[in-house]
Amino acid sequence: SGDEEGPIRQHLENGDLQSAHETLTKLQNIFGKGNLYVEIQRHHARGEDWTNRRLLELAEAENLPVIATNGATFTVPHERPLYDAFTCLRHHTLLDTAGSLLSRNTQRYLKSPAQMAALFADLPEAIENTARLAERLEFDLQDLGYQFPKYPVPSEAQHLREKTYAGARERYGNQLSKKVRDQLDHELRIITKLGFCGYFLIVWDIVNFAREQGILVQGRGSAANSAVCYSLGITACDPIGYELLFERFLSEGRESWPDIDLDLPSGERRESVIQEVYRRFAPRGAAMTANVITYRGKSAIREMGKVLGFPETILGRFSDLYGGHGGGSGDSKEELTERLKKSGLAADHPRLPALLHLYNSVRGLPRHLGQHSGGMIICDTGLDAVVPLQPASMPNRTIVQWDKDDCEDLGIVKVDLLGLGMLAAMEDTLHICQQRGHPVDLALIPKDDPATFDLLCRADTIGTFQVESRAQMATLPVMRPKTFYDLAIEVAIIRPGPIVGDLVHPYLNRRNGREPVDHIHPAFEPVLARTLGVPLFQEQVLRMAMIIAGFDGAEADELRRAMAFKRADERMESIALKLRSRMSERNIDLLVQDKVVKAIGSFALYGFPESHAISFALIAYASCWLKAHHPAEFYAGLLNNQPMGFYSVSTLLEDAKRHGIKTKPVSILHSQADTSVLDNHTLRLGLHRLKGLRTDTIHRLLEARSHQQFSSLPDFLNRVTPNKTERRLLAASGALNGLPESPHRRAALWNAEKDHHDDLFGDQLSVISYQSPEPTLRVADAPTGSADFQTGPNAPVCRQITNNQSPITPLLPMTAMERLQTDYTTLGHSTGQHPMALWRAGLQPASKTPPSAPADANPLPSDNQQLITAPYRASELHSLHHGDQITIRGMVICRQRPGTAKGHCFISLEDETGIANLFVPRDTFQRYRLTITTERFLLCHGRLQISEGGQPTLYTTAIHPLPFPTQLHTRSHDFH
Repeated sequence: SGDEEGPIRQHLENGDLQSAHETLTKLQNIFGKGNLYVEIQRHHARGEDWTNRRLLELAEAENLPVIATNGATFTVPHERPLYDAFTCLRHHTLLDTAGSLLSRNTQRYLKSPAQMAALFADLPEAIENTARLAERLEFDLQDLGYQFPKYPVPSEAQHLREKTYAGARERYGNQLSKKVRDQLDHELRIITKLGFCGYFLIVWDIVNFAREQGILVQGRGSAANSAVCYSLGITACDPIGYELLFERFLSEGRESWPDIDLDLPSGERRESVIQEVYRRFAPRGAAMTANVITYRGKSAIREMGKVLGFPETILGRFSDLYGGHGGGSGDSKEELTERLKKSGLAADHPRLPALLHLYNSVRGLPRHLGQHSGGMIICDTGLDAVVPLQPASMPNRTIVQWDKDDCEDLGIVKVDLLGLGMLAAMEDTLHICQQRGHPVDLALIPKDDPATFDLLCRADTIGTFQVESRAQMATLPVMRPKTFYDLAIEVAIIRPGPIVGDLVHPYLNRRNGREPVDHIHPAFEPVLARTLGVPLFQEQVLRMAMIIAGFDGAEADELRRAMAFKRADERMESIALKLRSRMSERNIDLLVQDKVVKAIGSFALYGFPESHAISFALIAYASCWLKAHHPAEFYAGLLNNQPMGFYSVSTLLEDAKRHGIKTKPVSILHSQADTSVLDNHTLRLGLHRLKGLRTDTIHRLLEARSHQQFSSLPDFLNRVTPNKTERRLLAASGALNGLPESPHRRAALWNAEKDHHDDLFGDQLSVISYQSPEPTLRVADAPTGSADFQTGPNAPVCRQITNNQSPITPLLPMTAMERLQTDYTTLGHSTGQHPMALWRAGLQPASKTPPSAPADANPLPSDNQQLITAPYRASELHSLHHGDQITIRGMVICRQRPGTAKGHCFISLEDETGIANLFVPRDTFQRYRLTITTERFLLCHGRLQISEGGQPTLYTTAIHPLPFPTQLHTRSHDFH
């Protein structure tokens, strides 16, 4: 081989002709002489001609054909710097020290046939041999030999029909209407014609397995448009009742396989279903699909900056400053340079141009291969005969080396087994309800429950599914959903497509009577009536095309694919031209044509299917119903399945508190493994909330306690035997409180260490203080004769302890602020006071406070006099007026900067009274970017805006850090 990595070439360059001949002999014995070629490459490098002459001599001596290649490693010459950067990443080195690892020049690019012929003009036979070899490589990706498994019945079509009609009678009643029978027959005919019967039966079988195991499962996506899927129990949405379009799911002209997504509870229950699929198609008939992870802003700067030798501090600061999408405009050269400047990189840094060039070159390129969140492909024979397989990082899983789009293009069938955290939380909630004697069947809960819709209308949706975001909570009081279909619209309307397509405000205006309903064309009224003439769903757009342009099912499917996530502008333009041509043939008014094309153009930007919205609305409604009627069980279910959703455990506990539910801390005497419900108004945190407590330790604790309650700290330590880290964790978190030796946390820390080590004053001192911000331990006054202690900030901790005379502990209890800090360190949250309540309690009242403002007001930094105003609490914003200039402070729980926001930022601040929402204009975000992205507590000033639904939002004009007396490890939902 002429490749620089080839062993024969290396032997020749080293002058070892004998080893080169021996290696060639081995290759001939393995592959046969007719399958070996000698490869020649020319890159105008020094010494290359000598090596090529030796290769030609070797080919002549062994009577082997010669081929000419270019060993291409990049497509065009100017990509050489990026290739060198990748070389450095591969070898874990810098460009400064890579040396001979780098390309010698830019010649390793893809040359044209004419360039190759000119380069090897003296070896025309090498060019001819290369062409002959290419002809021998007859591998065609369109004919991989893949076969979908057969379902083990004599007739798949007959079995599918029987199961479908049996299920339909359960869903629709024994006497099926003609409308239902006609729809089922229509769908079954198309499914049978396309050869998909086995696919539907296998998915049905997977769903049945999950239900037999008591696992919640629901199909969603376009499959919810199918009455067959509904009858089989795969989906829970009645497509006939909602008049959904089956062609959104399948049509006669479709060549690709259908895509049925199954939502399962995330975690072990979903994994059990995945492992069952592996078992059924063992040993190599099933695998997870891959997911190609590409370079994006932070990863591009970090890795390109690394090979250029930039300090880690600068690269880390850039990551902190990234702050979301920025609507695309955030990636301009000027803003990127400004962001790097704020990271500590000077604008005139000599390597800045190289960093910007590499950054722009690498963005969007594949970085590594990941595992798809739930896509599984199955085969009737070994998948390894079709596609490369490799073990996944997770045990007992196999992954294919192609991503889901490659598999779809090549006809390899994928079933999505997706993990949904809310299903896991709801499953736990239902289990707790069952344990407490009031079982709930989600299939039987009323769909018109007043308490549930009242909860939605007042946007009391923290912790629920799909309607918990700040945008949803701002829209709910305006939308005021009254029916289940209203909720489906609410789920769908706060999406990039309707937002970018400017569909949200027209719908809300029409709903609230401020704008007349316009159906675009009289023929569209049956399609658009439910959404007041605004096309919100993909199915509506497809029906519009079928009605006004005469599109058949295949053309509607072509339109659906053009509106898919990975779309091409050329395809949409082609569809638009076809639409206009068909509408012109039918003499449709040009104004109507424009409206139709505009509606379809909006859905080229992330259109949302109606079936998907209804499927999600079913879960959203159920979660809201559980919160309204079984709040204690609902919060317990959420806490037992973190992390998930929009909000941290801390925010969920605060929301529970506002609903009259208090939470007791973790206790070895009372806590179960999971968070439990003590009564309708009380939760007890589970041992699982402690970060670092091993599962087997929890099991030993519960087993020991089931026989006899712990009587003392030594009793607990002897029977459970936690390790040193766990002892400290349990003591510091307060989980040992209640034992005789543990009247408070520092006592527990002291005695847990005392009973296990003779040396109390080695490395244990930092543990006894446990993250205390104070430089020394505070020691309690010792009883006379028990020990010789001194007190005071500069006193020694301990001089001597006389045996059998020491008190329970010489240490003072933690202060409230120290307990808070320790809670956040050990648990990530606290059952005590909110951090902002403690912060306010430590303030001195301001000397000048306006009468209408809170008593704890104090001025902001003097560098901006317009900010001197009294800060308000979150709950007080509802009583203020639109346009009021106010200041607010709180703990950051959410930062968002979506791609549709044109660079604007949204922040949620929480205090002890609730949550305040902030709108940060793009320019303000850029000005305070470092503060916004790095500070955990903020002090913000701006103009209050009251929405139509009465929701207050602060139009923010200035942002400052809010000094907090200790470092809290708070968690916020940032830039997702």
